[in-house]
Amino acid sequence: MKPMLMMDVDEVPVGKDWIYETKYDGFRAILQWTKEGVQLFSRNEKNLNDLFPEIIEGCCRIEDLMEPFLPITFDGELVCLQNDFKSEFSIVQTRGRMRKKEVIAQHSEAFPCQYIVFDLISLKGKDLSGIALEKRKSKLEKYFDKIGIPTAVKYRHQSSIRLIKTYTDEKELWNQVRLNNGEGVIAKHKKSVWSNEKRTNQWLKVKNWRQVTVIITKYEQINGFFTGAIYKKGQLVEVVTFKHGMSDEEMKTLSELFLANGQIIGNSIYEIAPSICADINCISFDGKHLREPRFHSFQFDMDPEECQWRHMLRQLNPIPGQVQVTHPDKPVWPKEGLEKDDYLLYLQMASPFMLPFLEERHLTLIRFPHGVPGEKFYQKSVPDYAPNFVKTSKDDDIEYIVCNDITTLLWLGNQLALEYHIPFQTIDTKMPTEIVFDLDPPSVKEFSLSVEAAVRMKAIFDQFQLTSFVKTSGGKGLQLYIPLPYNTFTYDDTRIFTKFIADFLCDQEPQWFTTERLKKNRGNRLYLDYVQHHEGKTIVAPYSPRGNEIATVATPLNWDEVGAALRPEQFTINSVMERMKNIGDPFREFWKVGDTQPFAVVLEQLRGLLDEK
Repeated sequence: MKPMLMMDVDEVPVGKDWIYETKYDGFRAILQWTKEGVQLFSRNEKNLNDLFPEIIEGCCRIEDLMEPFLPITFDGELVCLQNDFKSEFSIVQTRGRMRKKEVIAQHSEAFPCQYIVFDLISLKGKDLSGIALEKRKSKLEKYFDKIGIPTAVKYRHQSSIRLIKTYTDEKELWNQVRLNNGEGVIAKHKKSVWSNEKRTNQWLKVKNWRQVTVIITKYEQINGFFTGAIYKKGQLVEVVTFKHGMSDEEMKTLSELFLANGQIIGNSIYEIAPSICADINCISFDGKHLREPRFHSFQFDMDPEECQWRHMLRQLNPIPGQVQVTHPDKPVWPKEGLEKDDYLLYLQMASPFMLPFLEERHLTLIRFPHGVPGEKFYQKSVPDYAPNFVKTSKDDDIEYIVCNDITTLLWLGNQLALEYHIPFQTIDTKMPTEIVFDLDPPSVKEFSLSVEAAVRMKAIFDQFQLTSFVKTSGGKGLQLYIPLPYNTFTYDDTRIFTKFIADFLCDQEPQWFTTERLKKNRGNRLYLDYVQHHEGKTIVAPYSPRGNEIATVATPLNWDEVGAALRPEQFTINSVMERMKNIGDPFREFWKVGDTQPFAVVLEQLRGLLDEK
């Protein structure tokens, strides 16, 4: 069975007969589920079970709930969600090329994919393809709701299968897709039937094109393709080959220019010096090439020297229109050559990992209005000039900023809020959502003490069967996290645990560790700060930059990275951007772990020990 195909159009149709969905950039797939098991098929009818084991495992976890509705067939998309409206195609594509089982298993843990269902083809063995889409949608939502599968896309939800959200207002959806840099929008006629393998005008897709300016450097006469390049560190790097979108006259003029003035460098390949620029439409960049390129227009007035790598990245990741950026070339970390626009691009790249920890929490910011080093100040209250999209929450007569979305994050970035500090609970509870230990050595020279303490503490946590996470502070130490079930334990409860752990380590190695709050009395020992874990206190958020000259970041780590070679200066804005692409997010399971953390058992054991004393 092959999926129903859509038609490309330039504009979304409007009217009461149409509904709208996000177009995700992934692999189209049919999921067939029978009593014998789950089979996942590509649009070319290739079995994908071995390539996407997390989807199959996710289905197996709910097979008892699905059993009454089998056999069932879904139409959907395999994605790797970056937010509710965007999938990272390069991750899905990389998975599709893998062959070794162990490599696939590692990749599925670091970059888990999801299956988004948008149509129901059969239910209980009955073919539904011939009934109207709105009725199929109604059945889908009814059954997903009954089973407990998410009926809207939430990119951090632990379920590997979820239902797409349907919109009736195309402008509302377009705003979200553009805001989140999604691939596009699909319009579907409410009365449309599902048609195997046929391209139909009842399902229409509109791409959210990005426009990139390149230097046209080569022409291949045999196939008529041109090559576009960008300057990166002074060298031309080829990023696109294209010819689609050009009129016959444009193609004729440009090809004649190459033939008359170009230098032959290969088999019918002509090259000219950087002189002609053009705007190319595309949907994304896979790290090497612009995807789905189409010629848009020449840019004769543009200096080729302006076609720089950073400019391309900005064009690929436009700032939302609601955010007014001032002085994008302002030096922020001059020692590292980082300007405000570099910082805003970092926030855009880090937002899928950073926002879940900022969401619904009172923010304490540290702003550096003139960059680093320079004047800095703490900010808790929302300023009078904050735009309407900035959410706030009042506590103890302070109107705090709450950063739940990319627009607020970028607005704060434009204000040169460089550090983001958050409390240990969300705005709707007085109870901590996690325990955090701050391991504070005397200076960065004694960072090895943080590593020693972290390894010892993890061994204790493991004995208690508590799952822990670790990150650099972005300064001189490490910070250890234990996520907790929501709204369950008080700070008094957690204090029993944090004090026990800190006292235990100090008793074991008093020459290395201390709980002494006065610096003058600590000597050269690492301070185990368990008192800081309390209501009203804050900790630097995961992925927050720090206001030091080398632009370090409070960076989540995998536990196998915590060893003698670990150094905090390894984790800067530039290196963390690469790290997010290469290893994903070590905190990705944080909330899932918190839901099932057996802290109540540990607390009972410790209370028993205290009673015995």
